[in-house]
Amino acid sequence: MKTLRTPLLALAGMAPALALAADIDGSQLSVLWGVPFAGILLSIALMPLLAPVFWHHHFGKVAAAWALAFLLPFAAVFGPGAAGAGLAHALVAEYIPFVILLTALFTVAGGIYIRGNLHGSPLLNTGILAIGAVLASFMGTTGASMLLIRPLIRANDNRKHVAHVVVFFIFIVSNAGGSLTPLGDPPLFLGFLKGVDFFWTARYILPDTLFLVGVLLALFFVLDTWFYRQAGEVGRSDPTPDTAPQALGFDGKVNFALLLAVVALVLMSGLWKSPVEWSIAGTPVGLPGLVRDVGLIAVTLASLALTPRQVHEDNQFNWGPMQEVAKLFAGIFLTIIPVIAMLKAGVNGPFGAIVSAVTHADGSPDPAMYFWATGALSSFLDNAPTYLVFFNTAGGDPATLMTTHAATLAAISAGAVFMGANTYIGNAPNLMVKAIAEDRGVKMPSFFGYMLWSGAVLVPLFVAMTFLFF
Repeated sequence: MKTLRTPLLALAGMAPALALAADIDGSQLSVLWGVPFAGILLSIALMPLLAPVFWHHHFGKVAAAWALAFLLPFAAVFGPGAAGAGLAHALVAEYIPFVILLTALFTVAGGIYIRGNLHGSPLLNTGILAIGAVLASFMGTTGASMLLIRPLIRANDNRKHVAHVVVFFIFIVSNAGGSLTPLGDPPLFLGFLKGVDFFWTARYILPDTLFLVGVLLALFFVLDTWFYRQAGEVGRSDPTPDTAPQALGFDGKVNFALLLAVVALVLMSGLWKSPVEWSIAGTPVGLPGLVRDVGLIAVTLASLALTPRQVHEDNQFNWGPMQEVAKLFAGIFLTIIPVIAMLKAGVNGPFGAIVSAVTHADGSPDPAMYFWATGALSSFLDNAPTYLVFFNTAGGDPATLMTTHAATLAAISAGAVFMGANTYIGNAPNLMVKAIAEDRGVKMPSFFGYMLWSGAVLVPLFVAMTFLFF
C-alpha cells in the first residue's frame, strides 16, 4: 500500500492545478499519441514469442515503460497538470476499481473447489461451457470464468489437446454468455446506468446470443469429439475400474455467499445515488463507489481468511495470473487515454472516418456498421468506453434508443460484448483465463495464434449475424 499511497498523496497535493486542467481535446491530438498503446499491444503479442524468458520476468517493466512513453511526453507538451489529471483519472476512476473487482472475483472463485471424478469427454466439456454461458449473465463473465476454468482444465488434464477447450471457453463463457443482463459485462452495466432497462438486452439480444452460443457449442462438440477420438489423445490418469468414484461436490462453500456479496455490491454502486462526493486530484469519487470498493476488499480478505488452506492447494491457487493481468492492464489503462479521447472527438477527431461510417447518407444510423465499428474497437480497446462512445454517437437518449433505434442499440451492445472475444485483451477475463491455463501447463496460442482461432471461428459467425439480425 505504501507504493500506491505515495503517488496518490503527491497527486492530492497538486489538486488545485489538476482541477484546472481541461479534459483532453481529442480533436487536437495526432494519431502518433496512439503509438504507446500500439506498442504495448505489440509487446503482448510478440514478446512472448520472440523473447519468452525476458517477457516472463519483465512484462511488468515493459508495460511501465510504454506507460511512461505516453505520460512523460504528454506532460512535456500539455503540462504536468493535464498529465497528472489523466493519471489520476485512470488510477482512481478506472484502474483501481477494476483491479479491486477482479481481485475479489479471482479470490472468491479460487476458494471454491469442485471435486469429483470429472473426465473431459466432449459431452462433459460442452456441458460445462453451456452452464458457464448461462452463469455469465448473472454473475458476470469474470465470475463465471474464474469459477469454472479450473475444474474444466482439471477434467482435461489427461488429454493431449486442451488449448481448443480453453479457446472456446473464452469465446463462450468469458464473452458471449454475458450479453443478457447488465450484470454480465461492463458495457451493458454502463448502459443500465444511462437508463437502459435491466431486461432490455435480454429481450432484444436473446436471439443473437442463442444463435452465437448455440453454433459455438455445436462447433466445439464436433471439434472436441474429433480430438477425443485421435490415438493417444487420452492418457492414463483416469481411475482404474475398481477405484471408487469420488462424489461430485463443493469445498469452500462460504465463497458462494461471498460471490453473491460481490454481485450485490456491484449492483448497489449502480443503483444507489448519493450526493456525497470527494475529489481526488481532480477526479470525483462518489460514496457508492467507495463503499463498493471497500466492501470488495473486505470480501477478498474474508475469502482468504475463511477458505481452508486445502481448498487453495487443491485448486493450485496462486497470485501469478492476477499479477500478470494487473500489471499489463495498468499500462493499457494509461496508454489508452489519448485513443479514447480521439474517439470521443467524433467526426472532428483523427478517427472521424470510423464515426462517420456508422451513419447513412440521410443521417439515420446504420445498425450493421455500428455492430462492426463497436465490435472492432472493443476487440482492442476497453469495451466499456467504446460502448459509451457509440451510445452517444447514436444520440445518447435511452428512451429513443430502446424504441425507435432499438436495432442500433442492440448492434452496439452485441458488438461490445461478442467481439471482446476476438483478442486476448478484448475483455479482462480473456487474459486471466489464458494466464490460469498456462499456469496449469496448457500450451495456449500466442496473441496472433488466438486471433487465427477467432478469425476462423468467430468472424464468419459475426458476418452471418450481420445479415440475420442487423
